[in-house]
Amino acid sequence: MIEARNLKKSFGPQRVLEGVNLRISEGESVVILGRSGGGKSILLKHLVGLIQPDEGEVIIDGENIVGMNERRLLDVRHKFGMLFQSAALFDSMTVAENVGFALRREKNLTPAELNRRVSEALETVDLPGTEAKKPSELSGGMRKRVGLARAIVYRPEIVLYDEPTTGLDPIVADSIDQLIVRIRDRLNVTSVVVTHDMRSARRVGQRIVMLHQGKIYAEGTPDEIFSSSDPVVYRFVNGIADKDGD
Repeated sequence: MIEARNLKKSFGPQRVLEGVNLRISEGESVVILGRSGGGKSILLKHLVGLIQPDEGEVIIDGENIVGMNERRLLDVRHKFGMLFQSAALFDSMTVAENVGFALRREKNLTPAELNRRVSEALETVDLPGTEAKKPSELSGGMRKRVGLARAIVYRPEIVLYDEPTTGLDPIVADSIDQLIVRIRDRLNVTSVVVTHDMRSARRVGQRIVMLHQGKIYAEGTPDEIFSSSDPVVYRFVNGIADKDGD
């Protein structure tokens, strides 16, 4: 369903992606690990066409989206939902207005159908009856759930998660992880999760890939990655700094 071929990206003198090759199958849940500033979120944005690479291809359902015009890209992006790190809710809108924001552009939906879709999405993330609330009335975990409801309300085939558990306590983070797995299984979506949270990576990933020095350095099942004897992988997943402190 998703393939990155030899992706390269620089910002001025900083080389972020040095030839990334990655394949993700339909219905698979893949976690992308890597150090801060190592290009994980940049890679995620390439997959949805928000950033164009300097070199390489991004294949979505057999189509190379690199160089696509904006109209065709919009069609491809309908396959995606995305949960941003901050949830990225509009403070002036209610929960229902936030969740239904993208759907309101669909001229073929009646107000009743729109409301039904919003309510279904909120029920899926365990927030029924919150339609009239404002983001300021919600906890951090609830805001993440609203962001997730917005990501799935138009029934995407692929959901991208950028640091979904950042800033949450362990119990709330566990509930978000359970939702990610539930949505994957119930809606049969392909999931791509960028995270620094090792517990989350174990829980939601069927496969883990590690980005290091601009390339895919290692990949495997959670058990394979967390039991790896490779020194770079071992130090990262166990939170051990290099001897020079880097």
